[in-house]
Amino acid sequence: MQQEGLEIKDWLVETLPYEVLWMNERGKVVYANHKFCKRLGYEKSAITKLSIFEINPTLTKEGWKKHWDFVQKNKVHRFKETHKNKKDKYYEVEVFARYFSNMRNNLICAIINDISESSFYQKLMDNTQTIAHVGGWELNLQDGSIVSTSEALSIFDLKETEFLTPPHIIHRFKESEHLKTLMANAIRKGIAYDVVLETNGSPLKFIRCVTKPVLKGDTIYKLIGVYQDVTEQQRKENSLQLFKEVINNAEDIIYVIKKDGTLLDYSTSALTQLGYDRKELEDTTIFELDPAVTPEWWQNHFEEIVAKGSVRFEWLTMRKNGTKFPVEITANHLSYNQEDYNCAIIRDVSERKARDLKLYEALEEIKSLKDRLESENEYLQEEINSKINFSNIICRSEAYAKVLQLVDQVAPTDTTVLITGESGTGKELLASAIHNTSLRKERPLIKINCATLPKELIESELFGHKKGAFTGAVADKVGKFALADGGTLFLDEIGEMPIDLQPKLLRVLQEGEFDELGGTKTIKVNVRIVAATNRHLEEMIKEGSFREDLYYRLNVFPIHNIPLRARKEDIPILAQYFLEKYSAKAGKAFKRLSKKTIEALLAYNFPGNIRELENLIERGVIIESGTTLNPGSWLPKPTNFKAADNFKSFETMQRDYIVDVLNYTNWRVSGTKGAARILNMNAKTLFAKMKRLGIEKEVRLKK
Repeated sequence: MQQEGLEIKDWLVETLPYEVLWMNERGKVVYANHKFCKRLGYEKSAITKLSIFEINPTLTKEGWKKHWDFVQKNKVHRFKETHKNKKDKYYEVEVFARYFSNMRNNLICAIINDISESSFYQKLMDNTQTIAHVGGWELNLQDGSIVSTSEALSIFDLKETEFLTPPHIIHRFKESEHLKTLMANAIRKGIAYDVVLETNGSPLKFIRCVTKPVLKGDTIYKLIGVYQDVTEQQRKENSLQLFKEVINNAEDIIYVIKKDGTLLDYSTSALTQLGYDRKELEDTTIFELDPAVTPEWWQNHFEEIVAKGSVRFEWLTMRKNGTKFPVEITANHLSYNQEDYNCAIIRDVSERKARDLKLYEALEEIKSLKDRLESENEYLQEEINSKINFSNIICRSEAYAKVLQLVDQVAPTDTTVLITGESGTGKELLASAIHNTSLRKERPLIKINCATLPKELIESELFGHKKGAFTGAVADKVGKFALADGGTLFLDEIGEMPIDLQPKLLRVLQEGEFDELGGTKTIKVNVRIVAATNRHLEEMIKEGSFREDLYYRLNVFPIHNIPLRARKEDIPILAQYFLEKYSAKAGKAFKRLSKKTIEALLAYNFPGNIRELENLIERGVIIESGTTLNPGSWLPKPTNFKAADNFKSFETMQRDYIVDVLNYTNWRVSGTKGAARILNMNAKTLFAKMKRLGIEKEVRLKK
């Protein structure tokens, strides 16, 4: 077991990422790990024949004795030293020495880290600051303290670091207000800057000022920056002789132009590319070189480059022979001896424009091919003026637009609405549209499907219950009426509500109050009811499964949601909408429906209405592939739909609906509360239609 423990210790020492060395009191090497042997270039068997004096030749026996005594007394010692390898090359190290005993032998264990590279870079950075005249600083915005390098102080001939703080340093520059603005933006908005500014006093200097904000989260807590003396460099950059050397060796055309438009200097390339000789360009102006440049344009252009420093734009430049070629011009502001100049670099981009033209032609060809492919679908060639009503209802047919008009009329009121229609026609969407355009839209729309809940749970869902009200009521439950207070409650499939619960619903409609199951307090609510059903409630009244008084409370403003077969104009746009929806979900590339697919959909009567259409398109997306959805096995077989016996003719439905509206207005036809206003018809037109349909007041009495 002891042997196993020693093996583990040896393994740990050998795998350390540092050099490890053990020495006795005489300085002889007792042990060294593999990393130390490799760094010095000795085999492990040879390293134990060395002493510390061969590894550190600068160390004397007296020095080792002092070191041994110090470590023995203090137990640990951290220091930097220089070591020598087998090839007599020196390198710097950082040593952590610890005194310990091993099997009654007193030893020093040294953990050694090679820092020659980091030391080199530190020295290099220190020397670089002096050589490059770069001084760094850091300003703590929390307490206003500042630290800096000695070179930063030297640049400004300062002795105290506090004179580098913003209130002091800005006054050392001629453009103090500009620097003040830059510093303020860095402190308050976190905007870095890098500018060269001229100092006050003598000797005059140009100092590059670079500042970068440091953030913690959204808080700017300090600034770090550098100052660099670039006086010599700036003077060279401001020398016209330098520009002369540059422009004469440039392939691009380079002009140096005075504010009045006189050509001060130019590159040799201006002669070769434009066809002029030197005599022709002497004392000429930009207006003579390019007639497209007017004095007014030039003045505005010059002011712009002075303000911005540099402006890039495209132009057509004229040769001496009158031909033109496209160029890209970069106009730069130069200042020399307190006079402004425009240094314009003009690059011939004829080849690039030719490449762009070829690319454009290729793209046009691709576009043409794409248009030809899309032209195979006649339905997509036509402009589809589809509109989305109430955010989520797609409609193009006039028949369905009339249904939406009723929604628009009743939505601003608090009137109870009964939506009838076949299953799958989107009655819930109409209910959402009524709520979302009502004055209650800021409050919730609560939905409950009376057909999906067991009879014993509907009452609890609607009105809530107290803990212990019935078996399984382990906690209080808030009902849907309480949740919908101030908003709208949508009762879907109202025909499925149990007959024994209908009186309690009627009470809420009449009095705006109800009792929780197991509760002792009557709760008052302000809820608008929108109900929907696909059943014939009148027949249910006759059968005794639906209360007549509840029906009339719900049927205040009836809206009949027409089936999809009565609004076939909407089938293509609805199908396209579902295609895009399910293509995205399935990761497919469908973009359109083929003409044959649309024809097949139009030929089908959709007994399941919009829900069936949606399911068909989803099935087709899963089965088919490509960018165009073609007909396939997913499509239902065409059927010759025959109206059921209980379907009415359009005239009969019109007649019944007008009678319902007249009953609602107490048979008032004209005026602000008349049926004509609700039907959005002229009163005379309504009277004529009533006469044609045989609607008389006696109809109400018979009903």
